[in-house]
Amino acid sequence: MGSVQIVTTILAAAITAVAVWLAARAVMKMVAVIRLGQPDPSRFTDKGTRTTTMLAETAGHTRMLRWSVVGAAHWFVMVGFVVLSLLVLEAYFEVVSPTGGLPLVGGWALYGLVTEWIGILGIIAILVLIAIRFRNRPTRPGGKSRFTGSTMWQGYFVEAVVLAVLIMGFVIRGFKVATDHFEYPTWATPLSHAVGSILPDAEAGVSIAALIKIMISMTWLIVIGLNVTMGVAWHRFLAFPNIFFKRNPGAAGSGLGALRPMMSQGKPLDFEEADPEKDQFGVAQVEQFTWKGLLDFSTCTECGRCQSQCPAWNTGKPLSPKLLVLSLRDHAYAKAPYLLAGGGKDLTGEEKATAAQLAHVDVLALAEAEKPLIGTAEEGGIIDPDVLWSCTTCGACVEQCPVDIEHVDHIVDMRRYQVLIESNFPSEAGVMLRNLENKGNPWGAPQNTREDWTKGLDFEVPRVGEVEDFEYLFWVGCAGAFEDRAKKTTRAVATLLNEAGVSFAILGEGETCSGDPARRIGNEFVFQMLAQQNVETLNEAFEGREKSRKKIVATCPHCFNTLGNEYGQLGGEFEVVHHTQLLAHLVSTGKLTPVQPVDGGVTYHDPCYLGRHNRVFAAPREVLGSAVAGEGGDGRGGAGDSGLVEMPRNSERSFCCGAGGARMWMEEKIGKRINVDRVEEAMSTGARTVAVGCPFCSTMLNDGVNGKGAGEQVEVVDVASVLLRSVRPDQTRTSEEPVAG
Repeated sequence: MGSVQIVTTILAAAITAVAVWLAARAVMKMVAVIRLGQPDPSRFTDKGTRTTTMLAETAGHTRMLRWSVVGAAHWFVMVGFVVLSLLVLEAYFEVVSPTGGLPLVGGWALYGLVTEWIGILGIIAILVLIAIRFRNRPTRPGGKSRFTGSTMWQGYFVEAVVLAVLIMGFVIRGFKVATDHFEYPTWATPLSHAVGSILPDAEAGVSIAALIKIMISMTWLIVIGLNVTMGVAWHRFLAFPNIFFKRNPGAAGSGLGALRPMMSQGKPLDFEEADPEKDQFGVAQVEQFTWKGLLDFSTCTECGRCQSQCPAWNTGKPLSPKLLVLSLRDHAYAKAPYLLAGGGKDLTGEEKATAAQLAHVDVLALAEAEKPLIGTAEEGGIIDPDVLWSCTTCGACVEQCPVDIEHVDHIVDMRRYQVLIESNFPSEAGVMLRNLENKGNPWGAPQNTREDWTKGLDFEVPRVGEVEDFEYLFWVGCAGAFEDRAKKTTRAVATLLNEAGVSFAILGEGETCSGDPARRIGNEFVFQMLAQQNVETLNEAFEGREKSRKKIVATCPHCFNTLGNEYGQLGGEFEVVHHTQLLAHLVSTGKLTPVQPVDGGVTYHDPCYLGRHNRVFAAPREVLGSAVAGEGGDGRGGAGDSGLVEMPRNSERSFCCGAGGARMWMEEKIGKRINVDRVEEAMSTGARTVAVGCPFCSTMLNDGVNGKGAGEQVEVVDVASVLLRSVRPDQTRTSEEPVAG
């Protein structure tokens, strides 16, 4: 060992020792903070499915690859980080000796070939990612960047480190080539040999280059060790457990659908026995999130994909799912010294720690602990109320997040505390909640008018109890029973089912609201009251049947989602289908035959709770395709043609109408109206008909069209009505129009 190697070895050992110590300290702090969260036993079920999902989303990059170029580039960088870590390890042998190398695999041509090309492709990929980050920098002229609010220096630092480490790998190999100490043939390592051809024959160059590579790598480790909230770096370790512990590991897509029930000490809250002084009602302090919530906050990569898809952010609202998560993350870690010292408020608001316990806590942590979780900037709040109430729970953030952060659950948990304990929510929503409690529907309509939509139909609509057997229970929903536009859909669906010979029955006055608006706004108590009543009614209607024969068809995706995904939490196990799914089946089996094509072009708006939340994308399009084609044809067409055309944002990336999350009953006072943004996109296709599969979407998009004065040029109508016009063109008006009653 020469003098150069002695120096490089000492320096490499010293910086590595510092880096490892700082990183280990950071990991211990991170684990301690995450463990402050509430228990969540449900995260440990079905480990086989969780492992498969985690491997698919990490090694397979199934979520990242939705972003094509970005996803592919990120995959090469990820593989480079994992595989080329061996080359960093090899650098420790090379600082000791210019001829040093890894045991076992060193000198193996296949290893040289694989690492060479991973390095080459990794350099190309990281340059692509740097260019994308620079092109989308928040300061660029025009447009909104998904990186707005991200800590940009951290992103550039991480990318620069990756690029430098990859380059130094080839410099080391080049010096080995120049000094004739390189084991791999030219065909396997062409770039290394090309670099070696221009470097001098200097054995010291190998050890010095190896030291530089180690110093770059350890500098990265030191920096992230000093910055535990540096998600852009830490996510490469935290993504694996965060994906493994996702809420619904076996579900397609993001696993949305059902909300998590209200939890206290790791168990669903029983409202018959719940006590606000003993049980947790929603989230009022950051430590009241589950440990998975705190892991979510720590894992955020600040990539902004959630932000780029959020309807609130895109229309000038203060909500950015990314910035919300980052605010909660920074608050959790700033408050951590106080919490780890035993501090914290109990459910009655009393301090749990003694003065002696808090005596040595940093004053900044004590100040952070005094900040309210929800509050305005003037109040020192972490999350502004306008941020909390801007959310439509559309799930676009969860759908796009590459590390499976569960933004919607966290938002609703904070809403629950605000509604149930603080009684603090938008005033206009109070009318809706009172109507749900007193009238069983958000409009406050009389219960004895639930069946008025049946008047004037040319067939009898059977009621449960009046018929001995039926295949489907038709869940009409509050909108379908009381809202004028939705009544047309209800009548169209009933007419089509009757036309196809499907036996069905309705509950009539026995039906009440599914409880979706109450649950999404955060009033779990009202949801439970309504849901338990409905579960009892439905179980009675299906008495004696197996689950496979407890079939419900619903026209509202919110009812469809609640009945099918959430009533199981309360003992209601049913087979629930959306009306577009049933209609698609009836068309494909020949029980309904479209005969007259729908003219003027049709575009389809994916409802959030049908599409993203429940993965129903194909059925509505199949129905519309058959309707616009009539007898024969494939139903496809270009903008302005007589065919089905897609909006730019469709399917998983469909843009919300603005009504979800109980926003239907709240005024939209900030920024551009979400429904107007969506209507403009629909009108840009040139289609004369905007087809929907949700009564909320119908209301919002109709209002948007009328607001733009385009009511005579563009019609918003349900998929069922489009099909009915094609199946029964001569009788459509009678079937669609409800009789005033």
